[in-house]
Amino acid sequence: MTPTDDPKRWLEQHGIREVECLVPDVNGVLRGKALPTAKFLKSLEDRALYLPSSAFLVCIDGRYSGSNDEGFAYQDPDMRMVPDVATLCLAPGAGAEKAYVFADAFHMDDRPWMASPRHVLRAVLDLYHQRGWRAVVAPELEFYLTAPNPDPDRPLIAPVGRNGRSETVQHPYDMAALEEFEPVIRRLYDYAAKAGLPLDTLIHESGTAQLEINFLHGDALPLADKVLLFKRMTRQAAQDNGMHATFMAKPIAAQAGSSMHLHMSVIDEAGNTLFAGRDDADTEMFGHFIGGLQKYIPEVMPLFAPNVNSFRRIRPNHSAPANIEWSHDNRSCGLRVPAGGRAARRVENRLPGADANPYL
Repeated sequence: MTPTDDPKRWLEQHGIREVECLVPDVNGVLRGKALPTAKFLKSLEDRALYLPSSAFLVCIDGRYSGSNDEGFAYQDPDMRMVPDVATLCLAPGAGAEKAYVFADAFHMDDRPWMASPRHVLRAVLDLYHQRGWRAVVAPELEFYLTAPNPDPDRPLIAPVGRNGRSETVQHPYDMAALEEFEPVIRRLYDYAAKAGLPLDTLIHESGTAQLEINFLHGDALPLADKVLLFKRMTRQAAQDNGMHATFMAKPIAAQAGSSMHLHMSVIDEAGNTLFAGRDDADTEMFGHFIGGLQKYIPEVMPLFAPNVNSFRRIRPNHSAPANIEWSHDNRSCGLRVPAGGRAARRVENRLPGADANPYL
């Protein structure tokens, strides 16, 4: 049984006593509220679940934006939260009797609240659907494990691994180095499996205690949801083992930055790629797709690099390219076409940082 079939029965089967209703904001932060299960089920019936609209005015530092000048934040009208029951999942890192659900934000007259990143992405995907196409993505997400650091003015340092020592040099792709963090990894995979996150491969990246997880490809909206859940569960798994996890784009000055590379392709209703022809050659559509990225990426770089720290990651002649060139299997390009057969033809956008909002 899925949550969509019968939310009440699904919650009862899993012994859920509390549901966290999650509303992603523009920064990719999960806002919302927690409800007892009975209250959540009642809200599905009477549509009486609300959140102050100022939730979308909170900056990354916790302060509100300058919209007070217009009186909006002072009035702070409520918006209606409408849970997307298809996103109901277990919340193993938050408690055995808790579940997560994503909610969409609406005005009281049922107009979508367009500051909601889920609505923004859904509107873009609708343009594909109108043409009979489907946008497919596969995120790659890098992050650092660090030792606990209660002083924000002190630099982050690598945590102590299973051998009782901290990493002092880089260990890219080193399996023995990856094994040092096996307790965190095992806990993270356990959380992800219980929550239904489609994780794929895991590697040790270039930084000390820097890891990268790949997601299986799929539809853009559900995967954006799962990226935010993954971030939360990674932090929970790290804390369970006396560590912290950070998705800052450049958390350690002398180390590699953390990115969120996004593999993108488009298929038709039959599941056929629009990017490669029967002769395996790139199609004209593929060229238009790359051309569109090259045209508009400069305008949306604030979405790929949303914070001051974000731009410290982007460096010429490094694996965090500062260009919008494209090439087959060339990691110095901002737009890389990975090796693979016809069905796997895709573009890897290497510009977004790990701090970028996956919906945007």
